[in-house]
Amino acid sequence: MIKLEICCYSINCALVAQKAGADRIELSASPSEGGVTPSFGALQHALQRLSIPVYPIVRPRKGDFCYSNTDFEVMKNDVACIRDMGFPGVVFGVLNEEGHIDLLRMKQLMSLSGNMEVTFHRAFDMCFNPHVALEQLTELGVQRILTSGQQQNAELGLPLLKELLQASQGPIIMPGAGVRMSNISKFLEIGITEVHSSAGKMVPSSMRYRKAGVTMSSDDSDMDEYAHYCVDEQLVESMKGVISLIQRKK
Repeated sequence: MIKLEICCYSINCALVAQKAGADRIELSASPSEGGVTPSFGALQHALQRLSIPVYPIVRPRKGDFCYSNTDFEVMKNDVACIRDMGFPGVVFGVLNEEGHIDLLRMKQLMSLSGNMEVTFHRAFDMCFNPHVALEQLTELGVQRILTSGQQQNAELGLPLLKELLQASQGPIIMPGAGVRMSNISKFLEIGITEVHSSAGKMVPSSMRYRKAGVTMSSDDSDMDEYAHYCVDEQLVESMKGVISLIQRKK
């Protein structure tokens, strides 16, 4: 069975994705930062309101994946908390200064994960050598690798994705970044069994009063504070439709 994982930045989005037929949720926060660890409240709500598997991401900050000792201690605490709360899976990734998998730290996180499935996220796309990284993650017992094929989007990364799919002796290769309705069939045609998509759209605020000239972001003064990112229910349904069609042909 081909699975569709939807990246959600709120519980509302996750509920929309679940209703539309998503098979799994990657739960995170702050899309402008590429996704960071969701709040404790969001984690609790996910367990209470969602019936499909939810894999929270553990990422203490934006930017690269080479973490300070303090960042790593936070990650260990978060993984243990997510495990104890009863989630079936978790998402993380750690690199060293040379762009290789940080094996020592990954072993610690893997141990703390207990029986949870582990997805190694797109830190993989910043690895120096993807083939060596695949071998190391296989030895670590990682369940799946979320990757764009080390390109800006997964469609451009299709050649490497094919290589990884053929070479993998363990981890599921799950394309992500720019996977959408217009290209999802390209990934399924090469034998991919899981795909990851944000399937999102910008939703306007319900506020009638709008304060001009004030933004909450220090990075981009042009950011629209009266819109937010959310899952597009129709898009998820359409992607599931393509998946079903391809599965019937096999």
